[in-house]
Amino acid sequence: MKVLLTGGTGFIGRELLKHFTTYEVVLLTRSPSDAKIKVSHADMGNITYISRLDCLNDLNDFDAVVNLAGEPIADKRWSEKQKSTICNSRWHITEKIVDLIHASTSPPSVFISGSAVGYYGDQQEHPFDEGLNVHNQSFPHLVCTKWEEIANRARSESTRVCILRTGVVLGLGGGALGKMILPYKLGLGGPIGKGNQFIPWIHLLDMVRGIIYLIETEHAHGEFNLCAPHPVTNKQFSQTLAKSLKRPHLLFTPKWILNIVMGESAVLLFDSLRAKPKKLTELGFRFSYSRIEPAMKNLLQHQD
Repeated sequence: MKVLLTGGTGFIGRELLKHFTTYEVVLLTRSPSDAKIKVSHADMGNITYISRLDCLNDLNDFDAVVNLAGEPIADKRWSEKQKSTICNSRWHITEKIVDLIHASTSPPSVFISGSAVGYYGDQQEHPFDEGLNVHNQSFPHLVCTKWEEIANRARSESTRVCILRTGVVLGLGGGALGKMILPYKLGLGGPIGKGNQFIPWIHLLDMVRGIIYLIETEHAHGEFNLCAPHPVTNKQFSQTLAKSLKRPHLLFTPKWILNIVMGESAVLLFDSLRAKPKKLTELGFRFSYSRIEPAMKNLLQHQD
């Protein structure tokens, strides 16, 4: 199988490449020389590096496209400039891929494209799945709505489209957990605000296994919540992390402080998203880590 991959040097992409060893991969990256270093752990001689999509006239030679590219949404305060960067880094590359699919006489059979559970906005304590229809003006919803709409333009009798509404991906070496380990090791961890907001988390291994499952399951299409079946509250998450690291769980961060520090982007921490992966489980996918305790134990077993 030949796969075009964007975002392959990112947190999820680097792990995904470790599982793509039987695939022929064309990796789109701004800097092929830097990418070769970042993904050297996964390059078994099966990866070709390109810096521009313009070098491709169509995607006739590809069986699948996995589009994970995008400026990290939580790394910087949401100025108008940063919002534009977040949007354009997702929308423009997706549009180019769709154009190449349309230019193909024998297009890829599947297009896997990123999105996020932020699409749903704050749902408080109510559980929901992919069937929930949402219309709001929050920035994450607006970003994801257009991103998904662009990706879905690639859908045809020849190409199925799978949208990844991704939760909080837990793994070492990046993502939210990577940023949290040090303060928790120092005994500074605790819930955010009252800690009642639900976190739709997923183990990094299940994230990449889910992507591969959607590539290889020929009748899979549409939107999928990529999150574990048992979301937990922020307080439960925080307690589990502290316990796994054998550290105290005494502090908390007031909401007003984060609103000042983060501005509008604080919604990423306070929106409650009790998302369920109904479509993925109904397809027959089985999570390796469906509950937070064994997931944390697996990830933190070598952390002292």
